[in-house]
Parts: sequence; structure tokens; C-alpha cells
Amino acid sequence: MNEDQAPQYRLLVKEVEEPELVKGTTILDQPPSLRLRPWQWWILVTLNITFLLIGQCGAVILGRFYYDQGGTSKWMATLVQTAAFPIFYIPFFFFPSPKNLPVTTTAAAILDRPSIPMLSLIYFFLGALLAGDNMLYSIGLLYLPVSTYSLICTTQLAFNAIFSFFINSQKLTPWIINSLVLLTLSASLVAVNSDPIEHKGVSKGKYALGFICTLGASACYSLLLSLMQLSFEKVLKRETLSVVLEMQIYTSLVATFISIGGLFASGEWRDLRDEMESFKEGRVLYFMTLVGASLAWQVSSIGVVGLIFVVSSLFANVISTLALPLVPVAAVLFYRETMNGAKVVAMLLAIWGFAWYLYQHYLDGNVPRVKEMSSNEVFDESSS
Repeated sequence: MNEDQAPQYRLLVKEVEEPELVKGTTILDQPPSLRLRPWQWWILVTLNITFLLIGQCGAVILGRFYYDQGGTSKWMATLVQTAAFPIFYIPFFFFPSPKNLPVTTTAAAILDRPSIPMLSLIYFFLGALLAGDNMLYSIGLLYLPVSTYSLICTTQLAFNAIFSFFINSQKLTPWIINSLVLLTLSASLVAVNSDPIEHKGVSKGKYALGFICTLGASACYSLLLSLMQLSFEKVLKRETLSVVLEMQIYTSLVATFISIGGLFASGEWRDLRDEMESFKEGRVLYFMTLVGASLAWQVSSIGVVGLIFVVSSLFANVISTLALPLVPVAAVLFYRETMNGAKVVAMLLAIWGFAWYLYQHYLDGNVPRVKEMSSNEVFDESSS
């Protein structure tokens, strides 16, 4: 190799070699790609997907059980969705920050970290959006059957594609457009064939309100995750586990306080004792339902946080949609809800749309590998 090729050689080596871990930092401060082998990455992704699917299905089923057994407080149903957020402090006890960080590492962290007012504004805005999203979901679950509710929620994937296009600069490929069309058809089929009679005691007006609120909640959730992704990229400028956990903790804290404030401002807190006494399955199951729903939501959130950390918040939204077509099946088993032909077709369309969307993510995931292979080929040619 001559001297003219030496700089190019060094550049290529820098591009293809594995980056080193930052000395003095913990696992919470390291990007997952720096320490996980492919099989470890897939195990972690699978584990987080399992948490998300089980938690989301359990939370929706318990939320419907709360209403069916005599629960009426929408703010209580909203509160339990974030009240167990302190569970996210556990990783900080297992992986405490080191006391003696290198001066260069500490200085870099201080320079890269946004100001406290900026962080507070981000956490408050996203927390308020989360509280509003949870309230919309609570209203939708109150007035809709579980199967209808879940099928409408699959539209969050379509909203995700739209918000990702405008906020996160994601391209609308043919696969994404196919997914949008199929999910839109699925939600439209549910809307056209909606029948309030299948959900006794709900008027057509409340049924329509539940449909609109669930649709709005799906849009808010997609907007929330897209804004989180934007915050990681533009403001926080890193997506380590500690940053992801802080985002989840502080936004949930804001949402919890807003829900508590709404519970007292609406006067629903006065009816909680009567609600507990009149709960069909008794006091014990009343508390167990609320605690179980709260824990289920946090198990789901653990899966979401894990996927955000390992992959991205956009991918977490895609996977969270996977659980929604599964919930109608659970509703048929637990609540004996009718699964008519329209709902079956809507569920199949939703799964089909999800498959197209997931395939696009598969193609996107192969792009870095192709680039890496191309770099290796150039490296081999230069060294020969």
C-alpha cells in the first residue's frame, strides 16, 4: 500500500471497527448496540415484546372488568394507567451511577445535557399529552366493547406513519401506504357496522363519543411517541437507558398529578367509597382490579421503554399495535362478546396492515447492514 492510500485505510478502519465503551459509565449510560451481540439483542427485543403484549392485553381486560363490575370513575381509570410509575426507579438501584467519573466524560455529559427549564418544559408538555391520551382511552373503553375498542386502536399505526412523516422525516413508501389503506379500511368497517345494542346500557350518542375518543386517543399516542423520538434526537441527543427511564418517569409523574387533580376537581373522589361498596365482586377484588390494572399498564410500559432503548420509539408504537388485534380474542373468551363477520374481517385487515408496516421496518433494518457490507468491500479493495 502506498502513502496516498494510508489516510483512506485509516478512515475505513474507523468506520467498520466496533466503537469502544466509555470508561466510567454504567450500563444505563451506554447505547445497547455497543454491548449486545445479535442473539442477545433478539432475546432482549423478544422479552420486551412479550412484556408489552401481556401487559397491554391484561390492562385492557382489567379496565373493562372495572367498568362492568360497577366502576364509574373515568379519572380513576385514567390514574391507574400511570400511578405505578415508581417501578421504573428499580433499574437505578441495580445500576447506580459511578461516583468517580472521568473529567472528560463528566464535562461532555454536562455540555450535551439540555438546561433544566428546557427539560421541565418537555416533560410537562409530554406528561400533559399523556394524561389527555389516557383520559380519552378511558372514555373509549367505558362506552365501547373491548373488541370494538381494540380494533379502533389499531389506527394508531396509521397515525404513526403520518406523524413520523411530518415530525421524524420518515418516508411514505408503498408498503407504508398499503398499511395506511388497510388500517383505514379496518377502522371504517368497524364504524359502519357498529351496533350499540351489543354493549347494553350505552346510547348511540355515547357509543359515538366512545368511538371518537378512542380514535383521538390513538392519534395522541402516536403523536406522543413521535415527539418523544424527536426529543431524543434533537434535544436530549442520546437514547441511553437512563435517558429513556427519566423520560418515562417524569412524564408519568406529570400525568399522574394531572389525573389526581382531575379526580378531585371533577368531584369523582366523593363517589369512590360508594363505588367500592357497590362493586359487584366486593372490596378485595375492587382493590385488586385497580392494582392489577396499574401493574399491567406498567408491565406494558416496561416493554415500550425496552423497545425504545433497543430499537426506537417508532418501532415500539408498531409493536404495541400488534397486541390490539389479540385483545378481541381475549374479549370473546373472558366477556363472551360477539365476534361478527365484520369484526373478523376488520381484525384480519388490521393484522395485514401491521404485516406491511413491519415489513417496511425489516427493510429499513437491512439498510445499515448493506452499508456495512459495502464498507467492508471497499476496505478489502483498498488493502489488496
